[in-house]
Amino acid sequence: MVEEKENVASANAASGQEPVSKKGAKKQAKAAKKAEQKAENAAAIAADEAAGDNAADHAAGRYGLSEMIQSKDKRSEREFVLVPELSQHVGKGLVWVRGRVHTSRAKGKQCFLILRQQSSSVQCILAVGDVISKQMVKFAGNIPKESIIDIQAKPVAVANKIESCTEQLVELSVEQIFVISQAKAQLPLQIEDASRPENPDDAEGLNIRVNQDTRLDNRVLDLRTPANQAIFRLEAGVCRLFRDILTDQGFTEIHTPKIISAASEGGANVFTVSYFKDSAYLAQSPQLYKQMAIAADFDKVFTVGAVFRAEDSNTHRHLTEFVGLDLEMAFKYHYHEVLHTIGNTFTAIFKGLRDKYSREIEAVGQQYKVDAFKFLEPPLILQFAEGVAMLREAGVETGDEEDLSTPNEKLLGRLVKAKYDTDFYILDKFPLAIRPFYTMPDPNNPVYSNSYDMFMRGEEILSGAQRIHDPEYLIERAKHHGIDTSKIAAYIESFRYGCPPHAGGGIGMERVVMLYLGLDNIRKTSMFPRDPKRLTP
Repeated sequence: MVEEKENVASANAASGQEPVSKKGAKKQAKAAKKAEQKAENAAAIAADEAAGDNAADHAAGRYGLSEMIQSKDKRSEREFVLVPELSQHVGKGLVWVRGRVHTSRAKGKQCFLILRQQSSSVQCILAVGDVISKQMVKFAGNIPKESIIDIQAKPVAVANKIESCTEQLVELSVEQIFVISQAKAQLPLQIEDASRPENPDDAEGLNIRVNQDTRLDNRVLDLRTPANQAIFRLEAGVCRLFRDILTDQGFTEIHTPKIISAASEGGANVFTVSYFKDSAYLAQSPQLYKQMAIAADFDKVFTVGAVFRAEDSNTHRHLTEFVGLDLEMAFKYHYHEVLHTIGNTFTAIFKGLRDKYSREIEAVGQQYKVDAFKFLEPPLILQFAEGVAMLREAGVETGDEEDLSTPNEKLLGRLVKAKYDTDFYILDKFPLAIRPFYTMPDPNNPVYSNSYDMFMRGEEILSGAQRIHDPEYLIERAKHHGIDTSKIAAYIESFRYGCPPHAGGGIGMERVVMLYLGLDNIRKTSMFPRDPKRLTP
């Protein structure tokens, strides 16, 4: 034993190393044995994998990259099932499902894959056996995220809920898997990151965020998140409800030109475009054409279409192009006939969203804080002067004929919510000086006009008024606003053949959705937003 120690010491001395203690020697021996065992395991795994890869693949033909679909075959024998309907097929044999690879993880002889289909998801499992080979499991685990795949699988009920999927009581036991469209291995953003709940108050939450520019630069990926899928389905719901509610009241949908000869709202906030040897403008509003339709005896009309505003406003609520929901309506004696129609239309839209789109609202709420939208029935109507008085009581200095600034709009919204417990209200009788040339003045007070705005959560979402339907008076008001009447001659002429009194309004669709959901930026509700700094994608 002494001799052994001396040999170790002399060996260390010869190598120039410090003498190793008995404890240190044991530690070295243990580490060497561990390294040897690790190398043996790695070699065994490599040999096993090599054997598996080289072995006959009994699942050949059941998986792989599908050839490009060029409509060569109809494959009518494949009956595809939607993910939300899978529970109806449990115990009924095999089904085909198409979706995206949300995540995949191969471990040993199994692969767990989450298949996403729009806002729905389901867990899929592949396990080596009589049908599935090791090669097939390895293939499934290596499919890049966001690739589109077709799978044939057996829907199976599960005992424990699968919390990571929308389909929590069923999973798919896969028998065939084919890649229809393969995504790039490196994505500019991860769907999981873009879907994380935004809760700044949660200090312990995973602080991984995708910023707005990255989202918008890669909008096709960003739009795949559950919240975005829900936002734009809810947006479609706003348009559908708008159309259905007004159609049921006898309105006719019309389509108006977007290239016009004169600025429809007056002023400089208009895009000029080359029009052969002349210049034209992109419509700031379908206003003039809605009125001409009323003069043409359509009585009640609405339109849904693009509106352009050349405003260099880089704010949370302004876009240079948005979708306008516009309506116009003839009335008998008082423009409040129209004001009430519009107010009640909003009430019906809010109720329709609440009752028919609760699933979408809930999906948005998983990522963004969504407070239930409150409204009164019938809607609250305040005079502009009443709103100014409320602001002054709150310490704000504002003039009688001064338009509401954005901060004052928001403050008034909070004051109204505190006093009346509503997120939606109407402000009537705006000062004439701040309204377009075609607005009818108030017959009882020339300082004001027969015009109104409507607000959601303290922000304007509709501007409307009674229009001037007398041609001579219209010319007078147009000249007062510095508008070249020769450019709107056809518009003025349409009132020379008799036109009923009428009123209407224009709604910004994206703003309605943003404010209904309580979101903080209109770019979240514009599929491909246009603002002064963004013209792509």
